[in-house]
Amino acid sequence: MARTYKIVVFPGDGVGVEVVPETVRVLRVARDVVTGFDFDFVEYPCGGKYYLETGKEWPDEAWETCRSSDAVLFGAIGWPGAVKPGGVLAGVDILLGLRFGLDLYANLRPAKLFGGIESRILGKSSKDVDFVVVRENTEGLYVPIRGMLSRGGADELAVDVRVITRKGAERIIRYAFDLCMRRNGAPSDGKRRVSCVDKSNVLDGCRLFRRIYDEIVQSYGGVERDYVYVDAMTQWMIRAPEHYDVVVTSNFQGDIISDLSAVLIGGMGVAPSANVGERYGLFEPVHGSAPDIAGQQKANPIGSIISGKMMLEWLALKHGDKACEKAALRIEEAVSKVLSEEKVRTIDLCYGKYAGLAPSKTSEVGESIVRKIEKH
Repeated sequence: MARTYKIVVFPGDGVGVEVVPETVRVLRVARDVVTGFDFDFVEYPCGGKYYLETGKEWPDEAWETCRSSDAVLFGAIGWPGAVKPGGVLAGVDILLGLRFGLDLYANLRPAKLFGGIESRILGKSSKDVDFVVVRENTEGLYVPIRGMLSRGGADELAVDVRVITRKGAERIIRYAFDLCMRRNGAPSDGKRRVSCVDKSNVLDGCRLFRRIYDEIVQSYGGVERDYVYVDAMTQWMIRAPEHYDVVVTSNFQGDIISDLSAVLIGGMGVAPSANVGERYGLFEPVHGSAPDIAGQQKANPIGSIISGKMMLEWLALKHGDKACEKAALRIEEAVSKVLSEEKVRTIDLCYGKYAGLAPSKTSEVGESIVRKIEKH
């Protein structure tokens, strides 16, 4: 009997309400073509715009629905003027609440350059860029241990506490090595390699992180160890992306270098991500809500669609579901074919040799990917 997966859908703000429907459409078509599994999509409004309209960031029942779901598909958060008391952007607590509340300890940010996208880095092609940043997602600088000292109406001191624990480091580093064992190695030499990115020459938290990395690497004989200081990583990742296979690092550092990796693959519009733990998974494009282009059909849905593909891969691995694995492959092949034909692309990819191409609408990109899946 086919398994039905309960997927909570949060389109969110801005362009999220344009790219997420295209993702759901692609997922449904892949399901229909492959067969062997099904979806039960449950959609909720959320975010800054919803907050301005209702005084809430999301409906009251949304949290419990997430806890009873198989996965969460997310769009984007942020809307002009939607700020909570204390200056917090309305909607941010949803994402952070889900990450911490569902213990989504691993943030996965693939950096894969598809053929048909011109690299912004001179001399690099799709043969050079295929690595994953594995970022710890529940501690580091983003733990809510912070405060401000104000005296006489002036803010004088701000404190943010960075937390690195043995448990947090062990499980994210082990996740990175297990992921590496399922991949095909670095583009440059085919070697399985996990690069530990830290600032252990200065920070005690990073020294602990690297020590734990050295302990865990002993259990993975087929994986090459690699060390990079985070500041050096910002230039080596651009100069020699082909060297990297899996990159593991702490929360704040991973946030920065994973955004930088988008430069290698064509920009934020094609950058996907996954936030996963032992029980739950949340999948979202990396780009924000982009209110300046919201409602104009200019947003690139590929980052969101590939995030949906990652959701299928995660469900396949978690449940041993070969049908989900096959559907994920269909989606990636369809995206690759659409881009390689060099005809259909949103405005963010119309640069370099594609500068003269008439930009496609968000829905036109989604439609082209759907057609490729159907005709496979």
